[in-house]
Amino acid sequence: MPVSDEYLVFLKDQLEGLGEVTHRRMFGEAGLYCGPHFFAIVVDDVLYFKVDDTNRPDYEAEGMEPFSFTTKRGTEVMNYYEVPIDVLENKDAACQWAQKAIKVAQTAKQKKPKRKKSK
Repeated sequence: MPVSDEYLVFLKDQLEGLGEVTHRRMFGEAGLYCGPHFFAIVVDDVLYFKVDDTNRPDYEAEGMEPFSFTTKRGTEVMNYYEVPIDVLENKDAACQWAQKAIKVAQTAKQKKPKRKKSK
């Protein structure tokens, strides 16, 4: 099921405390950005925030699971965890959790080696 426009409007409203949050659709899903930072994915009207060792325990303590999908090679697990509904429904909490995800995205971007331009 593709991501609904109504759900994206709801998410942007919940995350308005972050400033401008934009989205890009991809394969029926959507990616959320705060500035240049890709910090969340939306699949089937479910929100997943980017995680690493700094914020993963928050999700695990709430019993949340990582986003995964099946390919010909098996199950792929990504570094995005489902946002608990009680967090999502509270604008302040949603923004706090999102800020952590944005920081993870910033850190991940800094760690990536720069691509060399082809001649």
